[in-house]
Amino acid sequence: MPRILFVAAHRPGRSPSQRYRFEQFAPYWEQHGFTHVYASLIDAEDDKKFYSPGNLSAKAGIFLKSWRRRTEQVRSAKDYDLILVQREAFMTGSIRFERALAACGVPLIFDFDDAIWHMDVSEGNRKLRWLKDPSKTARIIELADLVIGGNDYLADFARRYNANVEVIPTVIDTERYRPQMRTAPRTGPVVIGWTGSHTSMAHLVQELPMLRALHAQWGDRIVLRVISDRDLVVPGLPIENIRWNSATEAEDLAGIDIGIMPLPDDEWSRGKCGFKGLQYMGMAKPVVLSRVGVNKVIVKEGQNGFLAGTTDEWITKLGQLIADADLRDRMGQAARRTVEEQYSVPGWRDRYLELFHTLIATKRA
Repeated sequence: MPRILFVAAHRPGRSPSQRYRFEQFAPYWEQHGFTHVYASLIDAEDDKKFYSPGNLSAKAGIFLKSWRRRTEQVRSAKDYDLILVQREAFMTGSIRFERALAACGVPLIFDFDDAIWHMDVSEGNRKLRWLKDPSKTARIIELADLVIGGNDYLADFARRYNANVEVIPTVIDTERYRPQMRTAPRTGPVVIGWTGSHTSMAHLVQELPMLRALHAQWGDRIVLRVISDRDLVVPGLPIENIRWNSATEAEDLAGIDIGIMPLPDDEWSRGKCGFKGLQYMGMAKPVVLSRVGVNKVIVKEGQNGFLAGTTDEWITKLGQLIADADLRDRMGQAARRTVEEQYSVPGWRDRYLELFHTLIATKRA
């Protein structure tokens, strides 16, 4: 049975990128002949120290432990049939480990789902940004036998450095994200939902003037549901905070009526894969998304959702959905069909297998 070495920063279940780019496919791949070993770095007990401000001595220890661990993992890489590196093999600007993986003779796949050639450092590690070198992304791409990007924007960047590039979107498990059937008409306020981490909450906060204006117009007919690892408290704005939990993620989204995804129009956002929007749409919820990047591909204006840019657009389009339950239902059903047809796990899991088999056969030849 062919074996894949999955090289990533985090343990299974920890990182959304890893969960939705690799982990949700792994059981199916195993059923079809591919097993895998997880080569991660950051342990559960190290997480809080690593991503909080300060703790420099603890972080130095984590760095050394991670370096030793990755060195051992790379030494064993030649015993595998495929290597898949997700985003990077190590958290600094070095590509020492990627070079070693490329040199071991096993087909190397590089997967990325953000514009990681631009600087992006977690809030707790701003003072250590000098250790990062986002330009290394191009050098890793050059080393790979295959590059998989989450959208065309990322793939276009990769094609500057490697001819063998595939676009595979970040997709939804439509068995897990299933619309809930209602047995009675909806009562109570219309729930506008947003989900994301505290780092991306800044994008939601930027739209607070719009949300206040929306609340001034609709009053107690609306409520904002925030599903995150940190509460959002805004005096005068009705907010229902739900602590994010991977086990209840789909169920928590089932209680919203409209999903929103505000983003700034910048280089980093253009590399996003629209996953928040797809989560809402997979639950048959109509969406209003910023008119940025891949959102413009996912959303068919007025059919499965709306796109917005200005404050007036946000207020007008959300207002249409708030006022019209039938419109919400029609758009929600169209959104679900979009996910089933274009952005689902069943729609893409076999494409990965085709690529795996081709890489192995080519390397052997």
